Amino acid sequence: MGFAKEVQSIIRLLRFLKTLFFLITLLISFLVFSAPVLLVLADTLLPFSLLSASLSPSSSLSLKTLSSHFNNYDFRYSLIDIPLISIIRSAVIICVYSLCDGPRLSRGPYLGITTICSVSSLIYVSLKAPYVFSVSRIEEDHDKGEYVRAMEIALFACSFVLAIGHIVVAYRTSCRERRKLLVYKIDIEAVSACKNGFPGYKKIPKEERVK
Repeated sequence: MGFAKEVQSIIRLLRFLKTLFFLITLLISFLVFSAPVLLVLADTLLPFSLLSASLSPSSSLSLKTLSSHFNNYDFRYSLIDIPLISIIRSAVIICVYSLCDGPRLSRGPYLGITTICSVSSLIYVSLKAPYVFSVSRIEEDHDKGEYVRAMEIALFACSFVLAIGHIVVAYRTSCRERRKLLVYKIDIEAVSACKNGFPGYKKIPKEERVK
């Protein structure tokens, strides 16, 4: 009886592991095929969250605070443009992605426009970073605190990483679509060859086959 219970426990454990493996595989495939959408969501939400965290509790991110940021905007000091760039970049990329089919995703406008948007935002953020993190500005804002400064650094780092992530995901998506088109083309050619017979071989006449 004890041996039978052990066998049943092992069978249940194996079933659980198989189910867990199936769920993990399903989740990985979902993440791979929906990577552009997930990255766009992250690029839309993360920068604004970091900007809100960099503000003092008395000036949390709201419509009034946003209006104040826009009215007092200065390229050298303001940070509101970093999340806006992320939103514009994400909006353009997701629009192009949704409008493209397989061939356009493989070697069409998706990879090109994604690269242009990401590189442009990288250049903009790279030009802005020296002003924001200059030694003179750090000395002026010494009362801000290390936490706020860390959140500002995280905001710039997040913008850099997500811009590079868009390029990587677009490249991998284009490679995947090229492989799918190649397989599809091979399958079509194979079906056509079967329909047309095998031209490299001569048909044996019926009389010779009887002999």
